Amino acid sequence: MKIMLINRVKITISILIVVSCYMLHVTYVSAQQITLSFSPPLIETVIKPGKTILIAYTLKNIGDPVIIKTKVLPFTAQDYLGNIKIDSEFSGPVRFFLDNSDIELGQPFALNSKQSRQLLLRIRIPEGAPNGDYYYTFLAETQPAPHLESSSASTSKATVGANILVTVTDSGDIEIKAKIALLDVFSRFKLNLLGKTLRIFDSNDQIPVSLIVVNLGNNFIKPQGTIDLHGNFGEKAQYEIIPQNVLSQSQRLMIATPSAEVRALRLMPQQLISLIIPGFFIGRYLITADVNFGQGTSPLVSTVSFIAFPFKISLIIFACIFIIRLIVIKQKKDNPE
Repeated sequence: MKIMLINRVKITISILIVVSCYMLHVTYVSAQQITLSFSPPLIETVIKPGKTILIAYTLKNIGDPVIIKTKVLPFTAQDYLGNIKIDSEFSGPVRFFLDNSDIELGQPFALNSKQSRQLLLRIRIPEGAPNGDYYYTFLAETQPAPHLESSSASTSKATVGANILVTVTDSGDIEIKAKIALLDVFSRFKLNLLGKTLRIFDSNDQIPVSLIVVNLGNNFIKPQGTIDLHGNFGEKAQYEIIPQNVLSQSQRLMIATPSAEVRALRLMPQQLISLIIPGFFIGRYLITADVNFGQGTSPLVSTVSFIAFPFKISLIIFACIFIIRLIVIKQKKDNPE
């Protein structure tokens, strides 16, 4: 009996050791991290039909060893915030190849930790390809490990991509056809008077400005210019528009300062804000958007106005006057002559 009991104890201990080791192994594998970087992140190219170009990309693995597979897919503009939607299938006349001697698109390859790999992507435009823009993303995706015996093999999955904007043109000319779809300030109070809308702010309010440009042409554009503020007492301020790509047949919110959007989302999460103008305002103000697309192009101009009045300060002053008046009246009643 003692021998059988000892054997049972040994078996139980052995099972616990095996289970513990398995749990440790599973925990270690699930803790693997994938950190990839892909550069350059954006390529803009103008190319004629029948021509090819070669782009050298660098894919770097900062995390654990992974298996990578590359592919190219087209994308379209998703909204006016600059987000895109990548298609699930390839389309378009542009052709893509890897010039590396040992790998091709769609062929998996290993990338060890802290290892970099240069990927030579060749872009070819066939003869007779229609003029216009074609947008693609060069994707690098990690693949599931073929086996889990190696503790260094990652079981996570990640994708990084680099966008490619291809403009195909026989003549080299770019079509610029755009308009300002929206220039407005978002006020809490609006008053319709004689067919016009008066946007009313308190003097201490920050002024949120929204500027949206729509691209009606067949080539992507990069608006630039300024948003100007003019007051009726000679106040002036100018804010540079940050150049951003507006894809063909799409629209985009223009940002005038790097911090404007972040601050605006905290203040007014339901609105799309290009610029927040701080200050103390009194009277009527005019905001002008002056948008151009480089040298030799005609500017687009749009204006919007608002009125500011110190409502809060006036209310405090009136309240103080009212309280003082009540105190004086009470003192007169308590101390009649």
